[in-house]
Amino acid sequence: MSPFDSIGNIPFDINVLASIFPKNKHINEKARRLEADGSIIRLKKGMYVVSQEESGKPLSRELIANHLYGPSYVGREYALRYYGLIPERVYLLTSVTTKHSRDFENATGNYSYQNCATEYFHIGLRMETDGGNTFVIASPEKALCDVINFSKNLNLRFMKDVATYLEEDIRFDMDELDSLDLAILEQCAEKSRKRNSINALINFIKHERHI
Repeated sequence: MSPFDSIGNIPFDINVLASIFPKNKHINEKARRLEADGSIIRLKKGMYVVSQEESGKPLSRELIANHLYGPSYVGREYALRYYGLIPERVYLLTSVTTKHSRDFENATGNYSYQNCATEYFHIGLRMETDGGNTFVIASPEKALCDVINFSKNLNLRFMKDVATYLEEDIRFDMDELDSLDLAILEQCAEKSRKRNSINALINFIKHERHI
């Protein structure tokens, strides 16, 4: 029986480690030994996750991203790929946060966090469960708005601009446009730094649906 059975693959901080090994007076040294023998993985200073070999559970990068820097949600290109809306594999796990923009690199991969306003942050989020792991991720609509919102020098004005952007620039699955919730897109547009571009997207979708 592993001392980490109660944790599973949920990221934890040094205080949790101290509660697991209460008799150990040098918990930072204990953490270094556990890391060296492969029992735990250091995610950042003071934060760890039990290794798959130790816990018997696969690591969830989405769950790690939520814990690594928060409040945050998995978004942008990574979320679009998660839903199968763009074809390219995305190795950088992109998240959105109300805190300062940050990047992290550890043994589980690379993580990037982009700052946004609080009013924009809370729109269109969902709890997704995958492989027994539950994490916060953007809805498909919010993820698409994220990509537009954080793309520098992007200015979608006309429907032909939107079509080119979706089909050629990000290679979005155009068959899925019908399933997007316009209400979420409209909320995002209202609070986004790229309001005009997202409104152009909304108009394009309405045109395609003959609304």
